Amino acid sequence: MSMIITAVVSVTTIGIICAIILNVAFQLMYVKVDERIAKLTEIMPGVNCGACGYPGCSAYAEALINENVDTNLCTPGGSSVLNKISSILGVEALAIEQKIAVISCCSDFNTRQKKMDYIGVQSCEAAKMLYSGDNACAFGCLGYGDCKLLCPSNAIYMENGLAHIIKELCTGCGLCVKVCPNKLISIENADIKVVVSCKNIEKGAAARKKCSCCCIACTKCVKECCQGAIVIEDNLAKIDYTKCDGCGKCVEVCVTKCIHKL
Repeated sequence: MSMIITAVVSVTTIGIICAIILNVAFQLMYVKVDERIAKLTEIMPGVNCGACGYPGCSAYAEALINENVDTNLCTPGGSSVLNKISSILGVEALAIEQKIAVISCCSDFNTRQKKMDYIGVQSCEAAKMLYSGDNACAFGCLGYGDCKLLCPSNAIYMENGLAHIIKELCTGCGLCVKVCPNKLISIENADIKVVVSCKNIEKGAAARKKCSCCCIACTKCVKECCQGAIVIEDNLAKIDYTKCDGCGKCVEVCVTKCIHKL
C-alpha cells in the first residue's frame, strides 16, 4: 500500500512541477496578438488568392498590422473591404485599382485544328500532360475549364471549348492565372480597351495551319497605331498599355481578327 501511495505522490508531484514549468514558460514566451488582426481577417473575402502578394487573407491581415503595407492591395474585396480595412486601422482610404483577368486566346472549336482525340480526364492540366493537349496549337486554350471551376465569382464561362471572362463579375483575384497550364490568363487594369488574343509564337504560316484566328505578325496593327503602343516580339503583337489610348484602329486592320476590344 505504501508503494502505491508513494507512486501516486511522486506522479502528482511531477505533474505539479511540470505544470509550473509550462506556466512560467508560457508567461515568458507569450506574444501578445493584436486583436485587429482577427477583425481584419474576418472582413477579408476569404478566397486566399494571393492577389495582395501574400499567401492568404490572414497573412495580409497580419502584414497590415506588422508591416504597415498599403491598405488597397485586396482587389477581390473591392471598395467595400478597403473601407472596412481603413476603418479598423483608423486611416484614410486609398484609391483601389480595379483589375480583371484577360485570356490571350480566341480560338474555339470553329477556328482551331485538332491533332488527336483526347478521351482522358476532362481537365486542362491532365490534357496538357499528354503531348500538350489535343489542339494542334500548343499555345491555345485547352478548353476543359479548370479556370471556370476555380473562379470564386463565377466570372468565367466556357463556349465552344474556349474560356471567356465576364468583365462585370471579375474581381481580378488571379486564381485563374495560377491554374491555366498554358499561361494564357493575365491580370490587367480594368480600364484597358484592347487585347491581343493569341500566344502562338510560331511564324505566321505555321501558326495559321493550326488556327485561323492566330496572330501572323503581319505588322498592320503596328503601322496603324498612332501611339506607337504595339510592337512585334517573337512573331506576336504585343500592346504597351501605358501608351495605348484604346482607339481601336488595330482591331479594324487585324487580318485574323485576333485583336479584340473589351
